[in-house]
Amino acid sequence: MDLFIKLQDSINKYADHNAFFTNGVFYSYHDLALVISKIRKSIQINTNDSEKIIGIVANDDIETYSAIIALWFEGKAYVPLNSEYPIGRNENIISQTNIITVLDSSEKLFLNNLQIIETKKLPKTEIDLIPKKTPKNNLAYLLFTSGTTGMPKGVTINRDNLTGIVNALEAMKFDVNEHDRCLQMSELTFDVSITSFLYPLLKGACVYTIPKGVVKFSYVYELLEDQKLTVAQLVPSLLNYLRRYFDEIYLPDLKYSLITAEAFPIDLAVDWSRCVPNAKIINLYGPTENTVWSSYYEFSQNQYNKSYNGILSIGKAMSGTKIIIIDEKNQVLPFGEKGELCLSGIQLTPNYWGNDEKNKIPFFYLDYKNKSSRFYKTGDLCSLDEEGDIFFMGRIDFQAKIQGFRVELSEVEYHAKMFLKKKNVVAIVTTNITGNTEIGLAIESSKFNSKNLLEYLKKKMPYYMIPSKLIFLESFPLNSSAKIDRKVLKNIMKS
Repeated sequence: MDLFIKLQDSINKYADHNAFFTNGVFYSYHDLALVISKIRKSIQINTNDSEKIIGIVANDDIETYSAIIALWFEGKAYVPLNSEYPIGRNENIISQTNIITVLDSSEKLFLNNLQIIETKKLPKTEIDLIPKKTPKNNLAYLLFTSGTTGMPKGVTINRDNLTGIVNALEAMKFDVNEHDRCLQMSELTFDVSITSFLYPLLKGACVYTIPKGVVKFSYVYELLEDQKLTVAQLVPSLLNYLRRYFDEIYLPDLKYSLITAEAFPIDLAVDWSRCVPNAKIINLYGPTENTVWSSYYEFSQNQYNKSYNGILSIGKAMSGTKIIIIDEKNQVLPFGEKGELCLSGIQLTPNYWGNDEKNKIPFFYLDYKNKSSRFYKTGDLCSLDEEGDIFFMGRIDFQAKIQGFRVELSEVEYHAKMFLKKKNVVAIVTTNITGNTEIGLAIESSKFNSKNLLEYLKKKMPYYMIPSKLIFLESFPLNSSAKIDRKVLKNIMKS
């Protein structure tokens, strides 16, 4: 059955069940249907069929989630915009996608020169949940991630890709039902948000969201405990923040603890498992380009767990995804050899939006198991054991995961150089006292007041990309190849 017909059926079937808990208020599936319908009606009135991509301001409310579903039922795609990001970044995304219309539930609008549909002010209308017949290769959403030249790059995900991840979750017997209470803690500009709300809604479960402006790690814990949540998608950095309270945390109602977006230290998994004695702890891996998740590994509380350098295995390929490890010549490596992890299958993005040059770099075709398949190079250094389990060993390039968001370190360097008149700078992944990943910036210069630099960077990049530590060196160390020695810089940053 079509994914969106399944969603329609679920909304109708569970009309009297709670669908969302946002900002302390429960909304039923019937409430959801009413909001979807009035937004859908406004889309029909105010846009034409050729307008396939619509912007949505990513707020934490029933209108924003309803707007996503309304667009899907209309056969359109959404691009999330974050009002807390620099206006220039949102303008860049709007320019790249030629967005004309934006759905916004904000009390104070922040965009100009566009058609704004204020979703909180729409009149009621009859319920209309019948999805339009739409080709499966039509876009479902566009997410913009950090780009190497300072320009965000758009990852296109179509309706077939989205169906693929839902089918993969079904195949791994991810048992969510109408009695479950599921956490959605991710910003809607982050791909994990998709599975955090879509899969529960397909099952008639209730989605619990995190209001903006709260201290996230403490609010998440209170929500898990007070509302007795049963399913939670969490990032390791949040668990690191909570770690000091693990002796006080006891969540017997949690049946699934899904860990995602960052490398998962096995010692953190062991400590967390004591807090969630009845939960399946599943380590999930996947880039945005392969529709959220590509592999999974179930942590065992009582048996041996596979790991490499203290990092839990990212497990086996999910149903519908093929995984290989290649060398620099695109040759498939045997078990145990280190190389670049590559992905193929139904979930793989068709392309980067409007970026032919970028599309030539990570995608390639390979004859694999007697079939020509299109693969994506993840940039992750991994190896595969004989049982098919994958071990993550770090990044091949200079990308990083900061608070679950993927960051190109070269973008941080680009903006810093622009302000510093192209002084030599190097962005470095470092860890703070809580063990969470942050960005440090080394500057080849005598020391100066960095206030203006940081203010400039805040206008150009989201908060999670702003360096937390700066060091100044009169000259950068070089290695034997006369290249900047990043390992030495990282050690200086730690000292």
